[in-house]
Amino acid sequence: MSGAESFVPTPLMLSDAAQARLRALIQEEGNPALKLRVYVTGGGCSGFQYGFDFAEEVGEEDALIEFDDVAMVVDPLSYQYLVGSTVDFEEGLAGTRFLVQNPNATTTCGCGASFMV
Repeated sequence: MSGAESFVPTPLMLSDAAQARLRALIQEEGNPALKLRVYVTGGGCSGFQYGFDFAEEVGEEDALIEFDDVAMVVDPLSYQYLVGSTVDFEEGLAGTRFLVQNPNATTTCGCGASFMV
């Protein structure tokens, strides 16, 4: 090779703010094996809604996406709806929350918790 590094795009990103919050939560729990599970379920005012949980185990079919010392886990059904998305974390008047910035969503609700593709 000519010394240039090859670029492999990551189909799902975790923002710096989300990584920092995940690190803090892992430290609070005292469990370095925790990963952020991101999933999509039916429902919400737009057809689908995002969900977040913590996982220690990674299923055989799950996608494990690592960012330095933190990681996200996504099941195969949810993955197809999340490709190209960024998981972010925000603190505001409505509280603190993880959220998904999804370029595949054609419609979203006012709070951003549900979407349609």
